[in-house]
Amino acid sequence: MARQKPEPVQIVKQRRDAALGALVGGVPYIRYLGIQFERHGDELTAVLPFEEKLIGNPLLPALHGGVTAAFLETTGIITLSWSYLWEDIESGKLDPDTLTKGDLPRLPKTIDFTVDYLRSGLPRDAYARARVTRSGRRYASVQVEAWQDHRDRPMAQATAHFLMPRP
Repeated sequence: MARQKPEPVQIVKQRRDAALGALVGGVPYIRYLGIQFERHGDELTAVLPFEEKLIGNPLLPALHGGVTAAFLETTGIITLSWSYLWEDIESGKLDPDTLTKGDLPRLPKTIDFTVDYLRSGLPRDAYARARVTRSGRRYASVQVEAWQDHRDRPMAQATAHFLMPRP
């Protein structure tokens, strides 16, 4: 039996980037907030570029708590989705062209979400990463951490539980 020749790395990267772009671009609220995702292999870092509309308290000024929570929740949902869609993206079973046309897989639904606000979000870019601590057929648990200037000084963290979409 002949061995299959591996796909060129550029094709794999394009497929990954197209799938992530379609997943993120398919949610209007993510686009409204301006949240972007940087991908390094299977690891995602969410980026919330600063905009004046994100300020909640202009006297400090500080990011709105709801924006911070939405940033954390979005990071958790996209990271969780990315983790369970990874194999289908890698194998080519999930076609990025289909995704960009709007035929998106269902996203996990939030069961509960707890945010710890550790310090005020300053008027500058914010970053976040999520870690899936448990992922089963019906339920998943995710921890998310957001920071601005130093990852060792998080501005907020969250614990979330999600109902997984049915295949």
